[in-house]
Amino acid sequence: MKVRVGSSPDSWGVWFPKDSRQIPWQRFLDEVAEAGYDTIELGPYGYLPTDLSTLRSELESRGLKVSGGFAMADLADPSQWPEIERQVVGASTVLQSLGAGFLVLIDDTYTDLFTAETKGPARLNDEAWKRLIESTHQVADIAQDRFGMKLVFHPHAETHVEYDDQIDLFLAQTDPDRVFICLDIGHHAYRGGDPVDFIRRHHQRIPYLHLKSVDPDIQRNVEENGTPFATAVAEGMFCEPWEGKVDFMDFRDVLHEVDFDGWGIVEQDMYPAPFDKPLPIATRTRKYLRDIGIG
Repeated sequence: MKVRVGSSPDSWGVWFPKDSRQIPWQRFLDEVAEAGYDTIELGPYGYLPTDLSTLRSELESRGLKVSGGFAMADLADPSQWPEIERQVVGASTVLQSLGAGFLVLIDDTYTDLFTAETKGPARLNDEAWKRLIESTHQVADIAQDRFGMKLVFHPHAETHVEYDDQIDLFLAQTDPDRVFICLDIGHHAYRGGDPVDFIRRHHQRIPYLHLKSVDPDIQRNVEENGTPFATAVAEGMFCEPWEGKVDFMDFRDVLHEVDFDGWGIVEQDMYPAPFDKPLPIATRTRKYLRDIGIG
């Protein structure tokens, strides 16, 4: 087993390119290095410097490398393709120049993250699902053929690929040589899945992990009350690894069992976060993962 561990702006409460409730980017870079990580995801485009020479200099001065970045849009809506392509080309250009290998693709949410208002159907009809698959393949081709990037699709809560049956169908209908999975074990558990079983069944398609857990009591309240996703995050739905419903010892064991060789990016959503909150959590999490033999 070989897990290369990194972290992300998400673990410092960053969701948007600009937001006064988010920690300044310089402090994030200082603290992610101080916490013991040598690799990051880039987070939302525009949060970190967009000038490549500046960004490269800021990363190198702290001994940081980049594993990947993401694009997120409504993959089933054909009118969104120009926006999807803009994000994918922009992100991949930056990632390639920094030596990163992965582009994370996320479908847009079908609810408003802050109000829980429904924006579209929770499950797609056959025609819309087909468009989602086709868009994913188009993105994979751009990432792979033009930039040498591997596409990892991120099943995400409140998107059209979130439950086990949807992810299984997605895997069955996408090209295994072009489309891989970024398994976010916190999101998977949040939607009732068993990430240990999922890795055992699909490890050949999973080179990239997002590491976090979910508080079972908050999760239960969210399900019962229809709490908006952003509110649930602010209430601490995603928690430190040893405190949640994901059994990290079993998780470690299955990584050994399948001889996992890939990335594990710590991504504990906590938007918005008091500026002094993330560093101690990130430091404890890095130590915990090392202590149990992950990275």
